[in-house]
Amino acid sequence: MEGISLILAIVVVTALAFDFTNGFHDTANAMATTISTGALKPKVAVAMSAVLNLVGAFLSVEVANTISKGLVDESGIRPEVIFAALVGAILWNLLTWLVGLPSSSSHALMGGLVGATIASAGVGAVHGDVLVTKVLIPAIAAPLVAGIAAMIASRLTYTMGKKADGKAAAKGYRAGQIASAGLVSLAHGTNDAQKTMGIITLALVAGGSLAPDSDPPMWVILSAGVAIALGTYLGGWRIIRTMGKGLTDLQPQQGFAAQTSAATVILASSHLGFSLSTTHSVSGAVMGAGLGRKGGVVRWSTATRMFVAWGLTLPAAALVAALAEWICGFGDWGTALVAVFLVGSSFAIWKISRREVVDHTNVNDSDDAESPGVVTTAMAAVTPPPTAAAEELAATIPAPASPASTDPAPSQAAV
Repeated sequence: MEGISLILAIVVVTALAFDFTNGFHDTANAMATTISTGALKPKVAVAMSAVLNLVGAFLSVEVANTISKGLVDESGIRPEVIFAALVGAILWNLLTWLVGLPSSSSHALMGGLVGATIASAGVGAVHGDVLVTKVLIPAIAAPLVAGIAAMIASRLTYTMGKKADGKAAAKGYRAGQIASAGLVSLAHGTNDAQKTMGIITLALVAGGSLAPDSDPPMWVILSAGVAIALGTYLGGWRIIRTMGKGLTDLQPQQGFAAQTSAATVILASSHLGFSLSTTHSVSGAVMGAGLGRKGGVVRWSTATRMFVAWGLTLPAAALVAALAEWICGFGDWGTALVAVFLVGSSFAIWKISRREVVDHTNVNDSDDAESPGVVTTAMAAVTPPPTAAAEELAATIPAPASPASTDPAPSQAAV
């Protein structure tokens, strides 16, 4: 950390703050289905996810290198540009968390970086081929691949479990869900924690504290892993509710299929260096698993809101980041103004969230179920009916307990 200037230190702290928001924003990716089906208690689930996110951060640096070396031209980037990019990403994360939408933290960061870079150095400083092949194409392909895989896996699971004893199968699928949820958490650490590593490494190169084309230093890997683990442990309960109950209703078989399919897609993408959205992958898998059971309902009004948020993530974060970079261009007072705006806006969003608290005590509460739509009805028509064993298994699933309290949890108040 030798030779780090004040602005570079601010960028590093802001990057870790983004990593923290990424953690609680994306906890739902690993644990929403496990919590909604009752396989794990909410606080146990987020603690397990936090530990495995930290472990996953140390397994690879391929995604970090995509961001620090591939997406934008390092020579045309100043630390202020990266700071502006992080402002756009953090505000988008907080806004979508407030309304309970599982949007992509990854794409918020990519959009912020692209917008701030264009505002500072022009369109030529963005490597369009990398943006298309390693960000945009995976953004479209990941939910489709994960969704189809989860739907097929769900159907196979019900087919193979025709003669299984209901109670024994329920225990087996819950154990499988816990294992697959751990795998998703590990995969999340290998992909999402690396994005912050990449952005800090890029800032260090831009500030002259690290040689170009360097891999992330160990202190960067450790700090990014700890930040995302802490955010994960706090639990993004609003998004967990949407993913676990607001999108579809899952039985343990479907939860297991969804998480296994999503983890496979995420780990494969991390190995290839794709800056994949874990949110897109898991959301696609949850919807696919929902369609994989006879009578399963995907609430398309919620899904449509998600799709709109996905489409807005890159341009919205890019626009805010570009504006922040323009203000930062006025000098130190401009950077200070952007920093004050970020802190003030974050506090305002948190205050608004206190009006309707969602925490571990009421995360499994849900609104009235939506009537099946055209797509759900069509998919249900070609899905084999559940067997007697599957119905017995469904009957063993306990109903969510009524919340004992709606007082703000310490974890939520700390966000």
